[in-house]
Amino acid sequence: MLERLTVRNYRGLHDLTIKDLGRINVFTGRNNAGKTSLLEALWLLCGAANARMAANSYVIRNRDRGKPPTSWAETYWRPLFWHLDTGQNLKISGYHSAVGDMELTISWGRPLTTEVPRNERTDKLTEAHNAEPSLKFTYLDQNSGTIESEAREAPENFKFEQADDYVPFAAVILQPGGGNVNEDAIKLGKLRTRKRGNKLLEALRVVEPKLISVEDSASSGAPMIWVDVGLRELVPLPVMGAGMTHVARLVLAAASVPGGVMLVDEIENGLHHSVLPDVWRVVEQVTKQFNVQIFATTHSFECLEAAHEAIGPDGFRLYRLEADDGVNRCLTYSPAAIGAALRHNIEVR
Repeated sequence: MLERLTVRNYRGLHDLTIKDLGRINVFTGRNNAGKTSLLEALWLLCGAANARMAANSYVIRNRDRGKPPTSWAETYWRPLFWHLDTGQNLKISGYHSAVGDMELTISWGRPLTTEVPRNERTDKLTEAHNAEPSLKFTYLDQNSGTIESEAREAPENFKFEQADDYVPFAAVILQPGGGNVNEDAIKLGKLRTRKRGNKLLEALRVVEPKLISVEDSASSGAPMIWVDVGLRELVPLPVMGAGMTHVARLVLAAASVPGGVMLVDEIENGLHHSVLPDVWRVVEQVTKQFNVQIFATTHSFECLEAAHEAIGPDGFRLYRLEADDGVNRCLTYSPAAIGAALRHNIEVR
């Protein structure tokens, strides 16, 4: 389990350290306080020296699916650095109970390819430099040693140089509005092969008690999750609403990374406040069943009340991120402080 995390020079996080992380960690804060950036930083750290993270949709925000930008590096990579300052390396480090100390450094580079053609008139050698923007990933822990990789922008594509696919532990990330129904069905199929498909049924009954069964099938031409709610035929899970789909993805995501980390942005997304306590009970249950550590963000006071009601103040850690004039702070709430804040309606979001 990750116990400590430090993020330096990543997006709006200049220098932030969070200690005493728990099994379930919930982050609040105003817009632009760094909640989503924190999840992205964790995602990068879990990938170790994976240069392909430089083109990962979970890291590259607002990626234009139309005409590509003139410079990918200037449009998407430079904003990864604090104040767009590529002269300062981006560093993400932490301590994991099974891995030990971990550190990822991402630096900006412009490798020079030097060509030396002959000058026909003077027979002298001249130099031509071709600068291709790049990101260099350097990762270190006691198990892997130092691993390096590089992502480089070329005129027509990307070049990834990576000699080692080492991953310290598995990770999955869920973003609002994200997900893929076909991938959900595939995950359910894998869960069934381990004879644990009933875990999804139990979780979905929290939202819809009338649910009879959950099936994965490709009868429609592509993998899909279907549910039986007592009608003449099964219906696709997405027809049941965003709440049902969201709960399913929480369970399937946790099941896909046993012993790993699950990152959830806006965990209350698509859920009515009345089911939030039961959802938190499901979250607590899957963290234990699959030995998963969860990092989640929320803007909802009701979501925090539900967590307090369902799993108790000792069942989760609450942190509030703040950013003021370039200074990042993380306010950690003790179990007693969580209860007092909620009872007196003190702003903790």
